[in-house]
Amino acid sequence: MKHLLLGDEAIAQGAIDAGLSGVYAYPGTPSTEITEYIQLAVSRQHSAISCRWATNEKTAMEAALGMSYMGKRALVCMKHVGMNVCADAFMNAAITGVNGGLIVVAADDPSMHSSQNEQDSRFYAKFAMIPCLEPGSQQEAYDLMAYGFDLSERLKTPVLMRVTTRMAHSRAVVETVDTPRAQNTMSMPENVNHFILLPAFAKRNYAELVAAQPTFVAESNTAGHNSYVKGAKPGKAILTTGIAYNYLMENYDPSMGCSILRVTQYPLPEALIGQMVADGMKELLVIEEGQPVVEELIRGIVPSDVVIKGRLTGDLPRMGELSPDCVRQALGMAPLPNREKETIVVGRPPALCQGCGHRDMYAALNEVAREYEAPRIFGDIGCYTLGALSPFHAIHACVEMGASVTMAKGAADAGQHPAIAVIGDSTFTHSGMTGLLDCVNANSNVVVLISDNLTTGMTGGQDSAGTGRLEQICCGLGVAPEHVRVVVPLPKNMEEIKNVLREEINYSGTSVVIARRECIQTLKRHLKAAKK
Repeated sequence: MKHLLLGDEAIAQGAIDAGLSGVYAYPGTPSTEITEYIQLAVSRQHSAISCRWATNEKTAMEAALGMSYMGKRALVCMKHVGMNVCADAFMNAAITGVNGGLIVVAADDPSMHSSQNEQDSRFYAKFAMIPCLEPGSQQEAYDLMAYGFDLSERLKTPVLMRVTTRMAHSRAVVETVDTPRAQNTMSMPENVNHFILLPAFAKRNYAELVAAQPTFVAESNTAGHNSYVKGAKPGKAILTTGIAYNYLMENYDPSMGCSILRVTQYPLPEALIGQMVADGMKELLVIEEGQPVVEELIRGIVPSDVVIKGRLTGDLPRMGELSPDCVRQALGMAPLPNREKETIVVGRPPALCQGCGHRDMYAALNEVAREYEAPRIFGDIGCYTLGALSPFHAIHACVEMGASVTMAKGAADAGQHPAIAVIGDSTFTHSGMTGLLDCVNANSNVVVLISDNLTTGMTGGQDSAGTGRLEQICCGLGVAPEHVRVVVPLPKNMEEIKNVLREEINYSGTSVVIARRECIQTLKRHLKAAKK
């Protein structure tokens, strides 16, 4: 069967066809569509795959490890910065090992299309000392899911699959199997102590992980997903990875005669690299999407007299995505002619939707903030981050998920008043609750403004973990009930909202104001569905 699939959808279908029992994820571009595809498939086929959104990436990783513990195949999906959130569980999963197959998909975002940084998740695979897969096409992304689950179960290790935005969000024809593999039956680990990381057990497990490294390298050398072709002029060689292989092939002229090593599976295939050296390699161009992971590692493998070129040497850009044009330049080829643009489209920055409740929340907040000398408003990750731009210019910091609350606390500890945190409902349950507990325990003089649009709006309207329970959560964390206030951000309520904000800013302690109105986009969908 053939389908036209996004890279994300190919991963999802590959997991389903490989006998998946559970997918665990927190939405984040460019990984969101993997879980959404599986949810849609489950709703259509009524299959028994667990596929609810997790509260954050750490809980997703832990739940997937629990599924694996019971002998079933589990998938964890996140964008690259989500790897930071789940790092504790991820690193320790390499020490416990797995029972059922476990694949962690990290969708990196070079050029930071919708992210705070462009970190490279391959570092996490090396850090944890586990295998990593990096598909170069949608078909490979599909095929590598079955291979990855088999590899995970055979080697008793988690496997990281790393993709990038271009792979995740571009389409290609994918050929799928006719009959999906049945899910694993439930089974207990052979050695329960493997999953109990007391120091005595963890030391033994870690020694086993270290001892397994030559096996992981051997798999990269022999599994067939890495390929080496000796060129007619092997003095010059090219090593390319993942989607970067496509940029090479768009430009490569066979008359160049270069040897080409294509890497799809890590650790690096040292035997294939050694073959390049044995064939007379004197110069190596490393073409990889993301940070110079391979370019750094390869220097410890090849002889010192081999000239290595890539991102570190300036032969390829140090930042951002690769392109066919910059790869062409690195190959020493003349640039292709480009047509002059007849019309220049003026750049238009993103803005909050018309009718969005965040707009009315910021309008009220800005008016009240102007009544105080040097107010500081700490923002967070979500649609409402756009409040930093015109016309509001309302926030003064935005770092990472949940940071608004604890940064406001730190500022208040330093003597700042007013110190206000603006955070969305989904981000609050993701990683803002612990910060609020810190505020309560210290009786910090902060106002936490939760802009509750009843969904995870920035990534398309997925379920929000705290919907309908935010007041109880805040009170349960210790905020005085009389200082957990709810307002409805509408123009007609502007005076009420401003009065509530003033009262809580002037209160000496921790308070929460919940500005609640449904996201305008999900409201439209709900109204449309109600008419059918």
